[in-house]
Amino acid sequence: MKKTFIAVICALSAVASSAADMTEEQKTVYAIGAIMGKQVSVFNLSPAELELVKKGLTDAVKGGKMAVELETYMPKVQELASKRVVAAGAKQAAAGKVFAAQAAKEAGAVKTASGLVYISLKDGSGPSPTANDIVKVNYRGTLIDGTEFDSSYKRNEPIEFPLSGVIKCWGEGVQKMKVGGKARLVCPPEIAYGEQGTGGAIPPNSTLNFEVELLAVKAPPKAAASEPAVKK
Repeated sequence: MKKTFIAVICALSAVASSAADMTEEQKTVYAIGAIMGKQVSVFNLSPAELELVKKGLTDAVKGGKMAVELETYMPKVQELASKRVVAAGAKQAAAGKVFAAQAAKEAGAVKTASGLVYISLKDGSGPSPTANDIVKVNYRGTLIDGTEFDSSYKRNEPIEFPLSGVIKCWGEGVQKMKVGGKARLVCPPEIAYGEQGTGGAIPPNSTLNFEVELLAVKAPPKAAASEPAVKK
């Protein structure tokens, strides 16, 4: 079984990385590597460190003698992961501050006390929402390097949600808009997803860049007279 696994890995190395050039079995084995890569991405490995990871993987698959005692190094792996996450978060936070400062210098930009940078891209003529209203929007969200992490435009489907149930940046920024308008919201981590990020598409301490188009505003449904209007 181990020899077969190694043989398939070697076969993969001989083919182009394009999925169109792979068989279904090769794609499946490639997915194993991709899944493992996602799992170790938290370490922000250098090229030299990645080579060490490959060596460890090869030694483990072949069943040969390992260069280190795994029981001894498991706690150290966790410790290194924590250190790398903190370091990456600090770097991300610093880059975000530079990005937000540059955005605040753009024509028409307004920076609020929370750190939000609001830039109107198109003035609307309809009503503005309140904190308790339901809004219908189209939006696109990107990281400061331009990586898109979400877009209702790509789904070709606007989204509706109560403005009280979103990140603070949106709650504050969208209230500044009028229906029919479009704005850019630059959100520092303190009013976005903070030190935790989302565990996936949005890294810890990320400053986020949104383009939001406000399509409609709806009043929230009234609570029944016999029920207390308690926010969950």
